[in-house]
Formats: sequence, structure tokens, C-alpha cells
Amino acid sequence: MFDDPAFDAHERVLFVNDAATGLKAVIAVHSTALGPSAGGCRLWTYETAGNALHDALRLSRGMSFKNAMAGLKFGGGKAVILGPLEPAGRAAAFEALGAAVQSLNGAYITAEDVGVTVADMQAVARQTSYVCGLGPAGEGVGGDPSPFTARGVLRAIEASAKAALGRGDLEGARIAVQGLGAVGGNLCHLLADQGARLIVADINKARMDQICDETGAAPGDVESILFTDVDIVSPCALGAVFTTDNIDRVQAKAIAGGANNQLATREAGAALAARGVLYAPDYVVNAGGIIAVTAEYEGGGDKKSVMANIDAIASRLEAIFEQAKTTGAPSYKIADQMARDIIAAARPA
Repeated sequence: MFDDPAFDAHERVLFVNDAATGLKAVIAVHSTALGPSAGGCRLWTYETAGNALHDALRLSRGMSFKNAMAGLKFGGGKAVILGPLEPAGRAAAFEALGAAVQSLNGAYITAEDVGVTVADMQAVARQTSYVCGLGPAGEGVGGDPSPFTARGVLRAIEASAKAALGRGDLEGARIAVQGLGAVGGNLCHLLADQGARLIVADINKARMDQICDETGAAPGDVESILFTDVDIVSPCALGAVFTTDNIDRVQAKAIAGGANNQLATREAGAALAARGVLYAPDYVVNAGGIIAVTAEYEGGGDKKSVMANIDAIASRLEAIFEQAKTTGAPSYKIADQMARDIIAAARPA
């Protein structure tokens, strides 16, 4: 673990093995400087356990940066479950995860992420109170975070279009969306409402056909969607999609998507900047979900104030883009330093 390139002075990493349910999971707590660590639980079938650990380390660090940049009083953490899970034992496995979360005594608060549903979090809640994403109460927010994430990605695309294309709206803008799950699918509807011309791709052809029918999008190729000749590409599937080996294939003027950890390496981010491709740092872009679920967890945050914070993603990105333009530093590097400064200022002297 300590030699993994994603290890970043993490405070705690818990390995979970529950023989009764078959649950195998990793919970990574990156930082609690700003408050208890918060971040979703991901269910994925990893090639190796080492890959699962690496993902948990990267994602939890990203959550620290995401929460800091969103102005939340939460640190960063993440849980990953090594899939697949047997359908008949799924609820019991998530209850076992809840017991593991409870054992951390509030250092980590979980919620939904890729492959995980509201029902799964309700199973977790049977064993711990350190969970959110269960559903809205009254006029508040909560439950499935994906519509809130999608709204934030829309605001990021609008800010990116203004900075990279010099345009104040998305009418007629050519946008490619990779991944049509809960976030990507919601995003496509929002973009279509804005008059954008969409090209979309997903490994699930039925899902792609559905989104094309509903939004008027054109189908794209899964393998090449990110390298299509469009104005903006929006990765909304899994991470590490941009590498130093494929940056020269990017034709878009800007990248703004909902996926976590889109840059495989820092060198990939530098290569994008060198080519003049505007990159909207992913953890700033996709903060809408965590803004909503942490408001639910705190029991406050009326919908109006939550939406205002999500809409502020645009102004946060504008500040990053302006500083990158002024200094010549890559946007990812600017955002990383901003986040680290916020976290460092919160630590006791």
C-alpha cells in the first residue's frame, strides 16, 4: 500500500473481509482535516485486488480535493467493493459494509457511487448512521446523487465553452458524451435542452439507443468517442481515460466530464495543456452529488441553497481557468494546489 503511486499520506485504510456474505472491500480515508471523510461506495469487478486498492486510494484523495474545492466541511474517503456480488446475498453484503463503516466511528461517511443504488445504502443504514444518499426528507435533498452531479457537469461544460470557445450558450455546440449511466444519461437530457448537438457512446448498446431516441443524439463509437472531432468531450464513465499515449488524438477544444480521475497521470494533464486543450479538473466538475448528499446527511441544506452551490461550480472553474491562463500552469495543477492549500489551512498548527 505505501508503495502504491496513489498513496498520498492517507490517514487510514481498512480492508474488509466478511466470510459470511463474501464481502471483500477497501475503505480508504485520505483526510479528515476539514471534517469526517465523505465519499461514495463503488461496486466494480477488478482484475486484481491491487487494482481495487489503487482505485480506493485515488478516489479518496480525489474526494478530499473535491470536498475542499466545493467548500464542504468534510474530508475525503472512499469505499470500493470487489465485485461481483451474488444478487441473493447483495443486501447482506451491504449490511456487512455498514458494520465496517460503523467500526470507523464516524471517520468515514458513505453514499452511492458506480454500481450502487439507494436500496444498497438503505441496507448499509441498517448497521450504521454514517451513511447518506438514502432519500430526501421534506423539502430537502438526498437519495440518488446522479441528477445533482449531472447539473454540475452541465455548469462545467458551460464554463468550459465560455473559456475555450468564447461562447455564452451551448446552442449548436458539438459535444461528445462517453458513458450513459445515471450521470451521463441525465447530462444528455440537460444538454439537449440547451440545444447542443450530441454524439454519445456506451458499452450498453440498448442504453445508447435509448438516449439517442430521447435526446436526438447521434451514436458514436465506444473506442473513439473521446477523440471525435467535436467542440467539447465529456467523459462520464470510468477514469484514467487520458494518457500520454493518446493525448495527441484529442480533437476537442475542451474536456469537462463527470468521471473521476480522468487523467491517468499528471504528465497527461501537462500534455493536454501543451496542446492547448482546456481541461476542467474532474473533482471540481463532478461535485454536485457530494454537495447534495452531505446536505442530506447534515439534515439541512434546502434545495435552493444546494442548487446554488452546485451552480457555483462554474465560477470555481472560471477562477482556475483564469489562473492557468495567467500563469501558464496546467489547470489540474492549479486546482490541486488550491485544494491542498484549503486542507493544509484546516489542519491544527
